[in-house]
Amino acid sequence: MKLNANGTEISIMGNILDENSYISLTDIAKQKDPDDPRIVISNWMSSYSTIDFLATWENLYNPSFNRLEFQTVRNEPGRLIMTPKQWIDRMGAIGITSQAGRYGGTYAHSDIAFEFASWISPEFKLYIIKDYQRLKIEESKRLALGWDTKRELSKINYRIHTDAIKEFLISPELTKQEQSYAYANEADLLNMALFGKTAKQWREETGNKKLNMRDFASVEQLIVLINLESMNADMIRQNIPAPERLKKLRSVAYYQLQSLTSSNAAKQLKNDIQKRLEHP
Repeated sequence: MKLNANGTEISIMGNILDENSYISLTDIAKQKDPDDPRIVISNWMSSYSTIDFLATWENLYNPSFNRLEFQTVRNEPGRLIMTPKQWIDRMGAIGITSQAGRYGGTYAHSDIAFEFASWISPEFKLYIIKDYQRLKIEESKRLALGWDTKRELSKINYRIHTDAIKEFLISPELTKQEQSYAYANEADLLNMALFGKTAKQWREETGNKKLNMRDFASVEQLIVLINLESMNADMIRQNIPAPERLKKLRSVAYYQLQSLTSSNAAKQLKNDIQKRLEHP
């Protein structure tokens, strides 16, 4: 992902919506010196006001920050010289990351990147923040639309499945809570067949209490889920026990996913959905 600051492209790593994205300091530094941005970054970091700011950020967000080493550096006599690699290695810092290679560079948490941009140019910083906010809004809208599209896909055979449960697995003597368990158990039967885990196991693994793992499913997985719902409904009507149904559904989920990943029709559907997300 890249933002555009008044014509300057700046790379972003990570999810821009979770307040944990990292922005390329290398790209920002090119605004001041396109030939040697590393020197620009090092000059900025070789300032006591800068490392004090960086240390404050690390103290807030990094329990492993090496405060003793920072104090040693802070009290060293002579001119301060600091590079991203030295800062990371000596302080155990996480706010800045440096990667080697053709597509590498120095990235920093957005809080730090904005501070660096302000040192380059307050005007340039405003352009960065403005486009950063634009990207956050667009990404939020894109994910919201994507969530709705996926939910619509998953609803196609949902009624067929719940009707089969209501007709063959729900008896009048069951309490409302017991009826709810019956629906949840069948939903988890499909989850186990397709994802290999129940909804509860997924929530415990991810710590996500608000969303459902189906919201994170791929288009291919949702297509298979539609088919599994129909198949499970038929097997419920045939009075096939749950363990046997799970075994059959797992087998079907496996080969259908294998087939769909190489299917031109599935790829076209995925592309159509992606276009809808990009151009609502």
